[in-house]
Amino acid sequence: MAAKPIASPIPVALYPTLSVFTLAIGLVITAIFFIYETTSSRKNRSLGKELATSAVASVFLGFGSLFLLLASGVYV
Repeated sequence: MAAKPIASPIPVALYPTLSVFTLAIGLVITAIFFIYETTSSRKNRSLGKELATSAVASVFLGFGSLFLLLASGVYV
């Protein structure tokens, strides 16, 4: 019984496109976070909104970095 090779569920040709889009979305959400932090006063800030915004930005930037590494040939 021959073993099946491990294959990516996402085609390799989509790695550069995915990296650009996920990094762009992550940077936009990061910018929204910074604008929120600089324009709102300390009394009006919401910890839940800050954590949610930063978590979403972190996920998009993390996946964007992963796909950028994969697109450049660094298989992690």
